[in-house]
Amino acid sequence: MDLGTEAQKLVWGAAIPLQIHLDESEITTLTPPPPSLVMGHRLGYLPLLIPLLKPHFNSSLPPGVDTIWFDYKGLPLKWYIPIGVLFDLLCAEPERPWNVTVHFRGYPAEILMPCDGEDSIKWSFINSLKEAAYVVNGNCKNVMNMSQSDQLELWKCVGKANMEGYHRISSKLKLGTAMEEFMARIQCSSMQPHQGTTDADHIGPSRTGMYLTLHDALKALLPEIFMDESSLDEQNSNMILEDVPRFTESDSHSGELEKVSSTVNNITMGISDRHSPHCSSSKSRVKLIRIQGIEPNLDLPLSWVISNLLNPEFYLHVCVYLEVLASRAEGR
Repeated sequence: MDLGTEAQKLVWGAAIPLQIHLDESEITTLTPPPPSLVMGHRLGYLPLLIPLLKPHFNSSLPPGVDTIWFDYKGLPLKWYIPIGVLFDLLCAEPERPWNVTVHFRGYPAEILMPCDGEDSIKWSFINSLKEAAYVVNGNCKNVMNMSQSDQLELWKCVGKANMEGYHRISSKLKLGTAMEEFMARIQCSSMQPHQGTTDADHIGPSRTGMYLTLHDALKALLPEIFMDESSLDEQNSNMILEDVPRFTESDSHSGELEKVSSTVNNITMGISDRHSPHCSSSKSRVKLIRIQGIEPNLDLPLSWVISNLLNPEFYLHVCVYLEVLASRAEGR
């Protein structure tokens, strides 16, 4: 079994221990219910835990219609973002277990998109898959032409963390082959020699020692953070970023950390504690980079990272924590 398959198995088998508390304002019993201890599949979604949580808290709830949502330290959690990505973005120092609050009333419709149960999550997942297919293929016909039975089976495999079943169904979309061709095009425009290659290089492009690294991609996506380095080849940067919609969301989080989340080319970004030798020291400093809960070596071939650390919707979620330097923070 090759390294890639082993890496994918580790990703699909990963889970986060959750300690879920019922919001104090919704407790109607004299004795508060104990928190619910559950394992949240990293590639799964918080609302999929509701069948486990509702029976646990049901006897303590006030009368009314359920409008279930979650928060972490008062921040409403977006239900369409995978559990592992939320955890990596919001916990610079990982909590074990992760303490999350569940609400059955008072849905914050002004902050969160409506969620009508599992169907909403499923269609959000399928739409993300369509977006990924469009970025890679230039169209999403393969996803749109999926049979209803295949869509349902694919979604069930995601919910159950069934990697083998997922690959069996998703292989029909031929996104894996298209992704390889997409990476090959980038590779051809940027063939740069990298010394000290590892075994991971042999899983990447055909010319060992010549590859686009994770650091190269981050530098192209976040030039303002890596501004003190020489620019990537203009043609290469254009090939990575051209004609791709960009979404950026930022807000302050705990002291001098600023959370940045952006999605470009099927890659999602965020920032923690360890000084990075690659980052700019003039404005913000990269303190931590996480993908699937790990701190990757930035010299890894991007092709290997994409092949092995993608989420099931074919997005690579990269979480980066930025330390805002004092001079910048004082100016706010």
